[in-house]
Amino acid sequence: MKKRIFLAIGLLILTISASGQKKIEVTELPKPAQDFLNKHFSYTTVELAKKDAEHGEKGFEVKLKDGTEVEFWKDGSYREVDGGDNPIPTAFIPENIKAYVAKNHPNEKITHIDYGHKDLDVDLTNKIDLEFTKDGQILKDKKDN
Repeated sequence: MKKRIFLAIGLLILTISASGQKKIEVTELPKPAQDFLNKHFSYTTVELAKKDAEHGEKGFEVKLKDGTEVEFWKDGSYREVDGGDNPIPTAFIPENIKAYVAKNHPNEKITHIDYGHKDLDVDLTNKIDLEFTKDGQILKDKKDN
């Protein structure tokens, strides 16, 4: 009896989890998001695209076969690109941020960029966490612990 209860609970959790993820086709992403992926990530393919339940479906999440995750705002502009521990392409990153990294951390690569509500977070291969204003002025440069 206990096994059946646990099985029922497990299935319920899976059903709730799956319904919150609303998988979509890449062609259902806004055109700017599709263009962004084609331009900057043409070397890999989309593994999963879904409406972003974390942000009240006000955006989209895309997981790529190379492990990179990209989040887009509802209009299709990118909000976050996360390569995990791997470097990400930088053509879409503002020039002043790339210049700061090149000058202050010349041996490091950018692995993550995230546009928050008030600031811009950038992570590097050596686990340095950088924080910039929206217009690219440095606010914080520190090692994560």
